[in-house]
Amino acid sequence: MRCAGCIGKIERGLLAVDGVVSARVNFSAKRVAVRHRPDIDDRDLVNALERIGFEAQALADAPFGEDRNETRSLLKALAVAGFGMMNIMLLSVGVWSGADGATREIFHWLSAMIAIPVVAYAGRPFFISAAKVLRQRHTNMDVPISIGVLLATGLSLYETATGGAHAYFDGAVMLLFFLLAGRVLDAMMRDRARQGIGALMKHTALQALVVGPAGDTQWVAAAALEPGQVMIVAAGENLAADGVIVKGSSAFDNAMLTGESEPQARGEGDTVLAGTTNVGAPVSVRVTAAGGDTTIADLARLMDDVGQHRSFYVRVADRAARIYAPAVHSLALATFAGWMIAGAGLHQSLLVAISVLIITCPCALGLAVPAAQVVAVGALLKRGVLIKDGSALERLASVDRAVFDKTGTLTLGTPHPVSLEALSDDEKSIALALASASRHPLSRALHAALASEAVGASEVGNISEVPGVGISGRWQGQIVSLGRADNPSVPTVRLTIGDRSRDISFRDQPRADVGPMLVALERLGIESSILSGDAAGPVGRLANAHGLSFVAAADPRAKVDALKALADEGRNVLMVGDGLNDGPALAAAHVSMAPGTASDVGQQAADAVFTSPGIMPVALAVRVARQTRHIVRENFALAIAYNAFAVPIAIAGLVTPLVAAIAMSMSSLIVVGNALRLAGSAK
Repeated sequence: MRCAGCIGKIERGLLAVDGVVSARVNFSAKRVAVRHRPDIDDRDLVNALERIGFEAQALADAPFGEDRNETRSLLKALAVAGFGMMNIMLLSVGVWSGADGATREIFHWLSAMIAIPVVAYAGRPFFISAAKVLRQRHTNMDVPISIGVLLATGLSLYETATGGAHAYFDGAVMLLFFLLAGRVLDAMMRDRARQGIGALMKHTALQALVVGPAGDTQWVAAAALEPGQVMIVAAGENLAADGVIVKGSSAFDNAMLTGESEPQARGEGDTVLAGTTNVGAPVSVRVTAAGGDTTIADLARLMDDVGQHRSFYVRVADRAARIYAPAVHSLALATFAGWMIAGAGLHQSLLVAISVLIITCPCALGLAVPAAQVVAVGALLKRGVLIKDGSALERLASVDRAVFDKTGTLTLGTPHPVSLEALSDDEKSIALALASASRHPLSRALHAALASEAVGASEVGNISEVPGVGISGRWQGQIVSLGRADNPSVPTVRLTIGDRSRDISFRDQPRADVGPMLVALERLGIESSILSGDAAGPVGRLANAHGLSFVAAADPRAKVDALKALADEGRNVLMVGDGLNDGPALAAAHVSMAPGTASDVGQQAADAVFTSPGIMPVALAVRVARQTRHIVRENFALAIAYNAFAVPIAIAGLVTPLVAAIAMSMSSLIVVGNALRLAGSAK
């Protein structure tokens, strides 16, 4: 699939097969999902695609793999075209400067020796694509490109062999270079879009320690695990499969699934999921689902299903692509026929027709969007905002609703004790000693806070920890402990010394600029709300502080469903989240952003990442996106005006293929120059 036109062609071609209910292309992943009657075979679908010029195969054993061979191949072709273009242009300068006779012929032959292998190698992406569709009696945008390049090269070779005054190798190679540059950028964006799914799957352990029938243990690859097997999961390990605890108890970090920052206690009979982390004690788990049947694999499939966006400009390009190639062919053929009828002769008529093919190359139209996006992306990057997908700017510009995760997004994502001032020096010293011996996240947060106050640890002996309950020891003959306290509002631990106790509550601190950011979004006409997997207490407290509506305790699928409900209402939703559990929601939203502290899955699934400690870049990105949309529309107008002016001149025979290539390049430079106005937009 090369362009938006391919999307429509594939979907229409498959829908023409009797028994196919629906066909939906995922351009980023180069896949098409087809719903069909049971009697339709994979081969029927493959044959249908082959009839319209596309090679295909059933997606079988590698649903989350990546293939970057195409990008590497295009980069090599671009490098070859760039090398050839620079050298041929140097030789052309000599011809333009007045070289004549034998000197001019030598320069032309040297240009031919460079251009012919360059065109043969760098033009392959276009030539192969054009040949495939022509064999099936179809056409695409690569057909007129291939014809123009080959005719310009062939005519230049004829001119060189017959001692003609002009050759157009520079125009042909220059055209290839510009077209390949756009195709490389597109391939890179699609590669990046496929990385999120792979990042999610990395959180599953690669192998598990499985108990054999005789009680012996051996390491088994995660892909080879089967339901019913018992695996031993040590403290600090990620689970390789879904299962039920059959022996032991511990605390598990489920943040990737629920967003809940505090580890949850799990004991015998409780379900634990692949990819979650055992943060307490060793447990034995009977496998209930492995490999592609695990919950984390379901999340990866969910991300893949919802990750394709069909933007306004893609739809416009789809419609334009259907008529572009036949229109250009007809125009060039009519020009050739007209000049022949007028008595110009074969050589002159062919020269004018080639000029029409080159001058109508859609480079300016093709650069109208990416040129503006590249400049805007660079401006935002200087302000700590990384836009990963060019179409994300377009979607950001149309946002009318913002939905935020809480922990790690509107807040810093790290619990902080807020009631230490009520503790005595002895209580602080004992708490530090106990917290130092625990791996629990709240204990680590308490340790960090007390250590920052230069508190010294007391001598506490006989320390032991019970996962999910707490840690205890002896201090000066008294039993001391640091354990869980029942408080539904905020995470709380209870410090007990003998018969007295103190509760220490924790809160996740909001980012300092949450309020100003929400005000800035409101001024842009964007309504905001919170959609979080955290408990209702902490979420409600933050929402009420800023006058926001909220949904709490939402799992990944519930988040996706909530976003789809908003989309069904006609809202264009910006999702801002950071956790593994936010991955499907980030992919499902109209557009998405994540902080630089987000999980790798969150960063990969999001369309943009901001690296500053504040959250104001969210409003900044929307504002720049709207400015970019304005520039894109101006660029379209400039490109259309160029074609309206240049095409009649080419048809009139007033330009050569070289001048046509230069004019095409100049139109591209004008579009790029207009886009450069965005360089200072992110201030």
